[in-house]
Amino acid sequence: MQLFDSHAHYNDEKFEQDREQILQKVYKSGVTNLICAGYSLESSKKAVEIATKHHFIYATVGISPNDIPGVDKQEPTQFTIFQKEFEKQLENLEKLIEIPIKSEKQENSKIVAIGEIGLDYYWNKENKENQKWAFKKQIELANTLNLPIVIHTREAVNDTIDILKNQIQVQQKGIFHCCPLNLELIKEGLKLGFIISFAGPITFKNSKNAEEAIKLVPLDKLLIETDSPYLAPEPNRGTRNDSSNVQYIAEKIAKVKEISVEEVAKATYENAKRIFKIKN
Repeated sequence: MQLFDSHAHYNDEKFEQDREQILQKVYKSGVTNLICAGYSLESSKKAVEIATKHHFIYATVGISPNDIPGVDKQEPTQFTIFQKEFEKQLENLEKLIEIPIKSEKQENSKIVAIGEIGLDYYWNKENKENQKWAFKKQIELANTLNLPIVIHTREAVNDTIDILKNQIQVQQKGIFHCCPLNLELIKEGLKLGFIISFAGPITFKNSKNAEEAIKLVPLDKLLIETDSPYLAPEPNRGTRNDSSNVQYIAEKIAKVKEISVEEVAKATYENAKRIFKIKN
């Protein structure tokens, strides 16, 4: 059984001491493809570096709402100043993407999406306009490059849907990563043609709407992920997460949908290859 972890952060400092050992363990566990997701300029560079070294790893590049300029300040950065600072970051991100990066064993480009990008009003409520502007600018970049997007949304459901539905067209669609278990968000995301990716929270004993959310998503619109090193699923909740735990996400979905784990693994593997345009 092959598994595809569609979102992990091996570019995170929590893997700095034993990254290679963990990746070897992950591959031996049956995770034969995974996405290392960028969330800032530096982490995007690191994601590409890691993907280039490993034939089974691909990268996304992007600037998350928690990493745009000014998030570390108590007062929102003046919008015109923010725009200039963000556009500099975006220029550097584009330079990274322009390099035709391929590994020795793969014909595919190792950069497969723009992300993670989006809105987060849980951590940052004072800079909503800056977040929305940055989100739309990166969607424009994805459209130019004919790449899908990977969306992070937290406590920002209405604005996220409004942008995707009414403000800008996303040409290659993409993924709601670690999708919040908000049934309206899932319904609207599916209507708009997006893929829903579930992570560890669907296994948590105190998760609300987990089973209803799983039932809402057709098998051909579904991905599984770990969001490592965060959100380790049951039975390993509270530990440093890694991609070998993606099996528990698959098992939970299989149980709810009353199908085999192998069916979930196969469907999510093929879905990931399709949305990220991975040929091998």
